[in-house]
Amino acid sequence: MKLETDPETVMKLAAEREEENWRFRSFLKSIDIGIEDLDAIVHKHYEDISGQIDCTSCANCCREVQIVLTGDDVARLASGLKISDDELIERFLAADEDGELAFNTLPCPLLKGNLCSAYDHRPEACRSYPHLHRDEFVFRLMQAVHNCSVCPIVFNVFERLKEEFSDGFANQS
Repeated sequence: MKLETDPETVMKLAAEREEENWRFRSFLKSIDIGIEDLDAIVHKHYEDISGQIDCTSCANCCREVQIVLTGDDVARLASGLKISDDELIERFLAADEDGELAFNTLPCPLLKGNLCSAYDHRPEACRSYPHLHRDEFVFRLMQAVHNCSVCPIVFNVFERLKEEFSDGFANQS
């Protein structure tokens, strides 16, 4: 299967396949496979695909995803930028409807070209994105479907999963 790496193409294809992706999400939640077994499959595809895609040629996550920062994130980022926590909050962050701190603009105000200007000090959610290496994938399927339109890695992993489970998914559809 050819990897799709262009963010615009990924966004277009994800939109075309959105209904199918939501049905596949339901299928994954309903099949008789252990959480650890599904995680192992996702991790295998993630390792293979992420090794073939250069995130710095895309940086679409920094343009499209609004992340929440923890207190530790604020302290680490402020320290890395050599400013106070209060200055970081005033210049770059805003409270969302739940009172959680997030960057005040999209794209991320720290994005320069396709690179993070505070890479070594970036928030944990940025470090972890697209979260496919984490366990319990089945509990993050809504996020994965959404991220199919944002991240070429997620898009390609989801397409490989659909291919791998095609027999069962085709019978359910």
